[in-house]
Order: sequence, then C-alpha cells, then structure tokens
Amino acid sequence: MTNRAYVIAGSEATGGAGIQADLKAFQELGVYGMGTITCIVSFDPKNGWAHRFVPVDPAVIADQIEAATSCHDLDVVKIGMLGTPDTIDVVAEALSARPWRHVVLDPVLICKGQEPGAALDTDKALTAQILPLATVITPNHFEARTLAGMERIDTEDDLVEAARRIHDLGPRHVIAKGGTELPGPDAVDVHFDGENVTVLRAPKIGRERVSGAGCTFAAAITAELAKGTEVGEAAATAKQMVREGIAERLTTHAPFASVVPIAPRD
Repeated sequence: MTNRAYVIAGSEATGGAGIQADLKAFQELGVYGMGTITCIVSFDPKNGWAHRFVPVDPAVIADQIEAATSCHDLDVVKIGMLGTPDTIDVVAEALSARPWRHVVLDPVLICKGQEPGAALDTDKALTAQILPLATVITPNHFEARTLAGMERIDTEDDLVEAARRIHDLGPRHVIAKGGTELPGPDAVDVHFDGENVTVLRAPKIGRERVSGAGCTFAAAITAELAKGTEVGEAAATAKQMVREGIAERLTTHAPFASVVPIAPRD
C-alpha cells in the first residue's frame, strides 16, 4: 500500500517554500502527498520582494480538509503556515474530529506581509489549540524563542532550555533548530522527547538562510513518519535532506536561494 501524508499550509508562488516545497519533499521520499491551502503568499518583486499575504476563507479551508480526509485514510499530517486565529480555529476543530497517529507542527508564527501584532495573536492561538495536538514541533530560532518566552537563545544550552519549555506546552517531541543563528561552525538542532536530549549537528553550509529549509525539514519528518519511521530517525533523515537541498540550492531572480528537496543518498 502506498504511504500517504497530508499537509495543511500556505501556498508560496515561487515554489521555494510552503505547500509546494512540502509536496516535493513528500515525493522525493516516496510518499503520496495531498494538501490544503490556508493562505496565499506571493513576493512583490516591485517592492523589494516583500511578502503579500492573503488568507483563505475558513469555510474554504474546511471544505478542503473534508475532501482530503474523505478521499483518503489519513493519519499523518504536517501543519505549516496558518496565519490567522480564524484559520487556527477551523484547523484545530478539524484535527480534533479524527484520530491522528502523528501531527507535525512547523509553527510559522507570522509572514512578513502581516502586521507585527498579528504574531502575538497567532502565537496565543497556536499555543492554546494546535500545540497540544502535536506529536512533533519544529520551531526555528525565532519561533523557539517566542514560544519558550526567552529573550535570547545564544548557545546550545539555551536551545535545550527552549525545547524543554516548549515541551511543557504539550507536544511529545520538540526539535528546536539553531540553524545559522548560533555561533560556531555547526548547524545545531536539539531533539527533546520529554526525557532525553539528542543533539543533531552538521557543518554549516554558508551563512545565509535559504528559502524553504524549515518547510522541507518538517515535511521530510512527516513523510518518514508516514512510512513508520521513529521520530529520531525521521529527524536525522530530514536534516540530511535539508543539507543536500541547501548544497544544491536553486538561485533565482529573488535575493534569496531556494532549497531543492533531494532524498538523502545512501
């Protein structure tokens, strides 16, 4: 039987991030993917490639979820960009209506096309409604700091503390990503399962962020979980996929490169 994975996330028109990147990662890892679009993000090349953000009507989101879950027997889902408290309401209701083997949350708190105050409202709604449903949450440096209520994350020990604090909010596994933000030659991620801390470490590939790295990381974990892999092994595969995807990154006319999801080589 073909393994299937579901994603609920935003659309990013250049193909480098969002649901476009998620489905590419699923395909690369041999998983059949389907998705529900929560919002539409399009960069504005006439305005410094700033984000333009348009939420999808919550009723339309509910319709998409109904169609996908009626068509397929789904038990593994990735949650990406939700964007507004109204969207979080409808997604949380849909998730709670059926059992899930795994819910992977990539807690995208805000898009640059939104008002800054929207981050706080989204943070509160995510923490209250979606976080407790998550098997795995994959916050980046900014998201980890925000969710953990920490002013700074400067060291590996700080990242571990953030993961512990976020675990207290409800998810079973926290994989906090240091990325390029922590000093030193390595990109460090911390996996905390409520008891044990595992550090995932690999040499940094450049110093610049690459579009779609976070989406691809969470999507790869989702795909591997759909195949029956344990969380720790899924995270290791995801990190390898992102590293290879950054090494093979796609240069475009935008002022940033995009990850090219590539299945890890043996």
